Amino acid sequence: MTEQRETHWSGRFIAVHQQGRWEYVSRVRGIGAAVILAIEDAPDGRHVILVEQYRVPLGANSLELPAGLVGDLQEGETPEQAAAKELEEETGYRADTLRDCGRFCSSPGLTSETFTLFRATGLKKMGAGGGTEHENISVHRVALDKIEDFVEAKRSENCIIDVRILILLAAGLLKR
Repeated sequence: MTEQRETHWSGRFIAVHQQGRWEYVSRVRGIGAAVILAIEDAPDGRHVILVEQYRVPLGANSLELPAGLVGDLQEGETPEQAAAKELEEETGYRADTLRDCGRFCSSPGLTSETFTLFRATGLKKMGAGGGTEHENISVHRVALDKIEDFVEAKRSENCIIDVRILILLAAGLLKR
């Protein structure tokens, strides 16, 4: 028998629940997220487009893949639509192709939030990016063969590295 879920608090975007002894956070209204692994094939090599922004819960900047909520402002928005919108809004790039790589979770012991990962290719620079008026996003175009050095440099600046960056570091980490 499954124990009853009790909601202790609910806000505009998240809610805090308890089910038995387990406490966790969820997105309200069934909102999920779209995360974009944006790979640029350019004459000067292959690059990944990353974003950096201050995150209040961390009290520090965070290096991340571009991402955003699905349906938070537009009811009925699909994960693919959100990915396309967030990629251009945050980074200034538009993708010819967004390939759905599946649904994932990043911290299943704390939150029920899931995200759909998209691989974006055929990138074209359309604008500066930087997010909305409430965001202060820095865009980084990083050569894939330099990703480990770039991440280490960001760590030395006390930037927190989002777990999804492991997608880019996995091969190097497994070699050690």
